[in-house]
Amino acid sequence: MDEKHFKISGESISGALFDFGLYFFHNAHQAIKVGQGAYFYLPKLESHLEARLWATVFNWSAERLRVPKESIRATVLIETLWAAFEMEEIIYELREYSSGLNCGRWDYIFSVIKCMKARMWLPDRSQVTMAVPFMSSYVSLLISVCHRRGVHAMGGMAAHIPIKGDPEANEKAMETVLIDKKREAKAGHDGTWVAHPALIPLVKAVFDDHLKGAPNQLHRLGDMIVSRKDLLDFDCGEGAMITMKGIQANIRVALLYIASWLSGSGCVAIDNLMEDAATAEICRAQLWQWINCKCTVENELITVALIKRIIENTNLPHVEAKKILGELVSEGELADYITLRCYENL
Repeated sequence: MDEKHFKISGESISGALFDFGLYFFHNAHQAIKVGQGAYFYLPKLESHLEARLWATVFNWSAERLRVPKESIRATVLIETLWAAFEMEEIIYELREYSSGLNCGRWDYIFSVIKCMKARMWLPDRSQVTMAVPFMSSYVSLLISVCHRRGVHAMGGMAAHIPIKGDPEANEKAMETVLIDKKREAKAGHDGTWVAHPALIPLVKAVFDDHLKGAPNQLHRLGDMIVSRKDLLDFDCGEGAMITMKGIQANIRVALLYIASWLSGSGCVAIDNLMEDAATAEICRAQLWQWINCKCTVENELITVALIKRIIENTNLPHVEAKKILGELVSEGELADYITLRCYENL
């Protein structure tokens, strides 16, 4: 992804390298001074060669600014199907800097759709849980690889946020978070993510209880052999299906997110869940996939006309968002990212 506002010899610079350079130049020494370090989160990697590039960037930057290499730490988000097959190699390439790997559950589902395109289809987003074969296999492999290599395995994001003014709904949401985090701790993760700081005490208590004073679970090497076939087992079980409610939910989330992004916010609360680009990407990619796989809903073929009709009837007065989503689901090829399309409108 490019940073179009900063150019070298008339060409846009890589957004990731621009952000890294700006932060590292201004903050690395200060972070060390206060007893921390330069900590980075590397998303969207697809190959060990990209990890090698980041190691080269870290090396060069540390030498140029005379920053100790050991103060630089990077956690790689495994959120693409390609990267799931190169976890060991990614850790190796970043061996001087690696804090471990992190499960990026929503982007991973998006990546599966993006890779497979019209060769298969997944059911309603709500039915693609961490228990389905390709997701549980990916998690098991990540934990096993990380622990065999002596680095941390981080769990996925708890997307729920506190619900104000409705104690019953809030209790139910927090119970969902607890179940999810207990599953992660039991699986062998060393830590996890939350979308809202209010969830930290709740989730920390789950891991403290499970770890019983230990700082991590690196001793758990995993006893499950995960094969290529397991990573590509996209069967979501009996009863997995596409519903009209699922179509409407995908359209609503995608529209609200696009409208929010165009207004300057890349993270937005929708129905008490913190939605970011990953969930919006799943929503619009699923719509495209269902159309191109010639799927049906309630015995009706899912077509561009059907989806566009629902888009237009959605109670959202943002014309540009509706236009962008309509274009994305209509195209013959699945577009790489919503944000690239939105970026053209800024």
